[in-house]
This record gives sequence, C-alpha cells and structure tokens, in this order.
Amino acid sequence: MELNSSVNEFILFGLTQDKAIFGVFLMFYLATLLGNFLIVVTIKRSRTLGSPMYFFLFYLSFADACFSTTTAPRLIVDALSQQKTISYNECMTQVFAVHFFGCMEIFVLILMAFDRYVAICKPLRYTTIMNRHVCSVLVILGWVGSCIHSSAQIVLALRLPFCGPNVIDHYFCDLQPLLKLACMDTYVINLLVVSNSGAICTVSFTILLISYVIILYSLRNHSAEGRRKALSTCTSHFIVVVLFFGPCIFIYTRPATTFPVDKVVAVFYTIGTPLLNPLIYTLRNTEVKIAMKKLWCSKV
Repeated sequence: MELNSSVNEFILFGLTQDKAIFGVFLMFYLATLLGNFLIVVTIKRSRTLGSPMYFFLFYLSFADACFSTTTAPRLIVDALSQQKTISYNECMTQVFAVHFFGCMEIFVLILMAFDRYVAICKPLRYTTIMNRHVCSVLVILGWVGSCIHSSAQIVLALRLPFCGPNVIDHYFCDLQPLLKLACMDTYVINLLVVSNSGAICTVSFTILLISYVIILYSLRNHSAEGRRKALSTCTSHFIVVVLFFGPCIFIYTRPATTFPVDKVVAVFYTIGTPLLNPLIYTLRNTEVKIAMKKLWCSKV
C-alpha cells in the first residue's frame, strides 16, 4: 500500500525524558506478564475453574498481556534510547494492535458482566444459557468485533497525509496525536474517531453500569451469604471497569485536542489496568487463589 505521506518515520517524544522510568516500567511490564500468565495457565490446567466466568477471565488475562505488550516494550526501550524513531508501517501496526486488544478487553468485560447477570438474575437457567458453545461463540464475536473496530481505525489513520512535523507527543502511536501532525483538515476524521472509539467506550460503560445496577437490585431477594459472594465478585469486576473505562472515555470522547496529561492518563489503561487486573481477580477471589496454590505448589 502506498503511503499517503512524505514522512516515512516518526519520533516518539515518550512519556518523560527521565531515564529512571526504564526500571519502573520494566518491573510493571514483567509483573503484568507474570500475573496474567499465572491466571491463564491456572484456568487452563485447573479442573475447578471450568465455569463461564473463568472461561472469560482466561481471555481477559490473555487480552491484558497482549494489550500491554503493544505499548510497554517500546516505552521501556525508548527510555534508554537516543533514537526514538518508529517507522510509518510500525506506527500503523501499533495503532491496529492497540485498538484490537483494547477493544477485545472491552468486549470480554461486557461478557463477564452478562455472565454475572445471568448467574444472579436467572440462576435456574444459567447452565442452559451460558453453556460452553454459547460462551465460545460470544468470544469469537468479540474477536470479530475487535477486528472490525481496529480495521476502521487503521483505515482512518492511513488516510492521514503527513508532510512536515513528525514528532509524536506520546509514547505510542494513536490517532489523537497523529491527527495533530496531519497536514489536512481533520475535523471529519476526528468525528469518525469519536463516533467509533468514543462511542464504543461510552456505550459499553453505560451498558456495564446498567447491568451492575440490575444485578445489585436483584440481590435483595438473595440470602446474606449469596449477597456477600455476588457483591465480592461484582465489586472486583466494577473496579476493573472503572479503571479501564474512565481514562478511555477521557481520551476518546472529546474534540481533536491533546493535553500533556493525556500520556499519564493513557498509562492507566495501557499499563495500569493490565497490571492490576490479575491482582484484583486473584486477591478478591478465593477459588482462584486455592486453584493457584494447588497447581503451583504441586509443581514446586
């Protein structure tokens, strides 16, 4: 594909010029990979974690590890590098990957909320509705939806002509900072970005909020023990949802303006959420902790 641009590489300004972030984000990234790897392997190998909730958690952890990998390694390497360049093709690939795995995380979070809704509000029909075939189809639809979303983003990015400045004031390639560099009127493209990424974030967050309100309302008919277990699970999910969607909505639902704080906000959903998800889902989940102890202690 011919480049719609006279620029064949970009310079990533990075998160900060302080080289001390190398060690900090290297530890964050390794902890993210380790935490999500432990969850993926534990769910795959454990016989006690066969319910739909853990089936979806498996894919959430996988998406988290991949999502973090789309941005963190370059941030870590660029912290020590003098040449912080990224080729045009690599930049476009990063735009696609960030939106693909980020969107997949959104869809899996919705599936997890739907699973909790069925489990709590329709317990007698739970095993019929959420059978393995249905869960597999829902995950496949999530992958397809993510591919459609990220393909739309990359089509918009490829339409941007770059003919002068090539310094991206960010630590990874995304449409908002690229729009600032484009030598054309980006009003229409920004509207398309907001109607795509912004709408997905806002609508998904609204759906999740409504689902948790319905779940909490339905808990009034449950026993004290049932309410405690359901609240514990839903609280974990809700913490993850707020940590992920808050920064996403801030970034993707506004006009084509960028602020210095955008890079810090982006750290929350590209590095912070994938790091915290394993901690939230293991520290607050007795079944996962027991399964991990059984599996890994037997290995040791």
